[in-house]
Amino acid sequence: MAQHHDDRGRTPSRARPARHGLDHEAEELSIAVMTASRLFVAISARALARTDDSLTLPQLRALVVLDTCGPVKLVTLAATLGVNPSTALRMVGRLEALDLVDRRTNPANRREVALSLTPAGHDLVGRVLTHRRAEIRTLVRRLPAAQRAVLVPALHALTAAAGELAVDAHDDARADRGIVDDPLDPAAPPEP
Repeated sequence: MAQHHDDRGRTPSRARPARHGLDHEAEELSIAVMTASRLFVAISARALARTDDSLTLPQLRALVVLDTCGPVKLVTLAATLGVNPSTALRMVGRLEALDLVDRRTNPANRREVALSLTPAGHDLVGRVLTHRRAEIRTLVRRLPAAQRAVLVPALHALTAAAGELAVDAHDDARADRGIVDDPLDPAAPPEP
């Protein structure tokens, strides 16, 4: 009876083929997702460079969080970005110097700082996202309709599988009660 060998010359056990296939599939999918991730980072970098080549991608990410969430506390921005508050404070200082972010102290609690975008900040985020959306739309249009049809549910499934790992700054900020309707009136109830 002939024995089958894997790519390393080993004879797999009966239990291994199914697991090996799953491991191989998971690895192949991981590589594909990482490759797509690099593509989307590159698209974001190009969109930012077309709009304002003096900003970094982490700074853009901070601006997008503020655009998505509205006024937030500094600690909430830091947590959403996955950085410590001192790093977020330095980033906000640079963005404030560029007139993209407004930083205000909460009069009821001087230790809290509420951050929001200035009109120039909103405009910049809008322009970058417009460039990014246009490039992604052009890329998606190149795909055959059948591939586009399976891509949407696959991306939704991937996002859903991430669960708590999924990045939804808006929900994270709300959960942390980091959204302040009026940064100067902390008694104002947060949005539902």
